[in-house]
Amino acid sequence: MNHASEESLSAHESTDGNYASLASEIVDIFYKIYGTHPGFRVNHAKGIVAEGSFVATPAAAALSHAALFDGSSIPFTVRFSNDGGFPAIPDGAPGNIKGMAVKFHLPGGAEVNIVMLAVKTFPMATGEGFRDLLAAISESPEDAPKPTKLDEFAASHPTVPAAFNTAGTPDSFAHEEYRGLNAFIFVDKAGRRQAVRYIMKPEELVYLTADEAARQPLDFLVDDLPQRIANRPVEFHFTAQLAEPGDQTKDPSQPWPNDRQVVDLGVLTVHKVRDDSREVQKDLLFLPTDLIDGIELSDDRMPVIRSEVYGVAFARRSR
Repeated sequence: MNHASEESLSAHESTDGNYASLASEIVDIFYKIYGTHPGFRVNHAKGIVAEGSFVATPAAAALSHAALFDGSSIPFTVRFSNDGGFPAIPDGAPGNIKGMAVKFHLPGGAEVNIVMLAVKTFPMATGEGFRDLLAAISESPEDAPKPTKLDEFAASHPTVPAAFNTAGTPDSFAHEEYRGLNAFIFVDKAGRRQAVRYIMKPEELVYLTADEAARQPLDFLVDDLPQRIANRPVEFHFTAQLAEPGDQTKDPSQPWPNDRQVVDLGVLTVHKVRDDSREVQKDLLFLPTDLIDGIELSDDRMPVIRSEVYGVAFARRSR
């Protein structure tokens, strides 16, 4: 990894307080875009919660001494979701980015949270840039004259279409690939440090055409998951793309080269969908800064900003 670009968490602690106001601005704009839907998330409002277990590979233990990778069976809670703040958005809506958030429950009450999106890069490099993108979206309703504020913003920020254009519509939440996008640091038993980006790989990738997606029922993805798991558990391979020296770790809008090694960290097996999914997800909070010894933040500040945003949004929907 590029040690010269890496900064310690303590170097940022003095500036993290500034993220509180940025987080409030971002949440305010989400409400402007989608309106208020009491009890639902301001983004990724529509989703379904399931449970399962994870078993790591020896390759994972060689990269990180984190207890998550000790080879034991670790229970987890997972939420699959649709992008946007509309609770009734069609699962086949064009360009809708799917999400997967995992909360690993370790012995003693420790947790590791991973938040992933079904695109290959994040649309903006910084939290401020993401705020500005959301502002452009909020000023570009369907009846806005062309070019819209969003059209103009995307034209001047090529990372936006580069990210959004990689989104597809899967035939199942189980047949989508989800990416962590942000860089984290694995630390092994000898103290060696390795920058990684997570990729959650399904057993198979299956995408619908735009016409096929448009013909699907409103909730076809949400309805599919419990039916699919009733037949047999759903599996994902939790993998990590490894940075090489010189690869930057700060900017989630820039991919690492495709030839970077990808290591299989283990298998997530989804055993069941929660019967009370609609209710339990209201109280679920996935914070990408919830880590354990052996997994650290990199100089990518987006996980810190995202945790601030999720915290603000959670507090507002819990009122």
